[in-house]
Amino acid sequence: MKPRAIAVGLMGLASLVPLGAAAQGVRLPGAQRPQLSAPVAAPSNTQRQADFIVAVVNAEPVTNNEVRARMARVLRQIQQSGGAQPPLDLLAAEVMEQLIVEKAQMQLAKEGGITVDELAIDQAAQTIARRNEVSMEEMLRRLSAEGVSREQFRLELRRQLTLQRLREREVDARVRVSEPEIDQFLREQSPQGADLARTELNIAQVLIAVPEDASEAQVAAAQARAQGVADKARANGDFAALAREFSDAPGATNSGGQMGLRAADRYPELFVSAVASLPVGGVAGPVRSGAGFHVLKLIEKSRASLPATVVQSRARHILLRTSAQLSETAAVERLADYRRRILAGQADFAQLAREHSQDASAKQGGDLGWVNPGTFVPEFEEVMDALKPGDLSQPLISRFGVHLIQLQERREQRLSAREQREVARQAVRMKKTEDAYATWMQEVRGRAYVEYRDPPQ
Repeated sequence: MKPRAIAVGLMGLASLVPLGAAAQGVRLPGAQRPQLSAPVAAPSNTQRQADFIVAVVNAEPVTNNEVRARMARVLRQIQQSGGAQPPLDLLAAEVMEQLIVEKAQMQLAKEGGITVDELAIDQAAQTIARRNEVSMEEMLRRLSAEGVSREQFRLELRRQLTLQRLREREVDARVRVSEPEIDQFLREQSPQGADLARTELNIAQVLIAVPEDASEAQVAAAQARAQGVADKARANGDFAALAREFSDAPGATNSGGQMGLRAADRYPELFVSAVASLPVGGVAGPVRSGAGFHVLKLIEKSRASLPATVVQSRARHILLRTSAQLSETAAVERLADYRRRILAGQADFAQLAREHSQDASAKQGGDLGWVNPGTFVPEFEEVMDALKPGDLSQPLISRFGVHLIQLQERREQRLSAREQREVARQAVRMKKTEDAYATWMQEVRGRAYVEYRDPPQ
């Protein structure tokens, strides 16, 4: 049997380096986090010699080889998922735009002094290997067989971890949830709440854009083109392929037109009304908006609700915060020594926590109490969830510092009214953070000076 490709998407809905939109959030149906993907092999020496600049972002170049390498990654992912190959010119333009935004973000991270050391990269790599249920050596071997070297893999991890830390600082830390917002969420989740707020949809679209100053002939031509797409879609055509070929919507090349599972009230009312009576798999349109004509397909429909019971965990930890006086490496070494002493019976966890932990829980011997899923940041929670009662983790790097975790107990518990409210708080925070991140990304792109050169080839 041929070994399956390494899935280098960090944890799907619970990733090791999740962009912090869902970092404190409850994992409600449809919540998604960005995936971490392995880089493709670098261009050959011949390609390097023919390299040229396709765009400049605040004086930093985007090269043709960068675009080609990212395109190869996207095409490989499409091939592995069984999707149809998009037109290469559209893919190149979309990939170049992604690289422009990433360059602008990385420049902000550098200006802000954001760095990622080797230990954090080691931790990310180990988590990916664990998620794929292979050893580190086997994972690197498979990646090498796909043309991805160890150095390329670690470089990609460093880049994505840097972008995550930038987002945590610029977006996640600034999101606040008010009590009225929680009240509104709970009303929507109640049996008497609005069906729209409790319904989650995944809609795919093909947008045939119409310019603002379009003539009647241009509008008619666009409508006819959209109708042709709709007819093909209703005749059991491959909607993702149609989106990649015809859609003018951003991201259509990579996503196949899908906009993702989300609450219905986060879609335009026009889209929700158009698909309201459709079965899953049904096609609507063309429908007209200010942007043009839309052909819509209902990919998924579900009902969101708050959980009645959850599996709670009780853990304790020792936290060492990094600083100019204590590097991540030194903190990891110190906690590794604490772990060795605890396992050897030479030290008591609670006493070490009282003496050394730089967290409010230190007075309680590091005890964090009973907590619901989603209470801690994902990098902490994933490690905690992998422990059995009594187990000690290896030192863990998070956005707060370096932790040593011991799981004490687990139980299944019905949520109290107070706990239901906390779940609601996390869900509202998740949505607000995702919205704030999208706005911030647009602002970053808008502030960047971009000069386009020769188109990618």
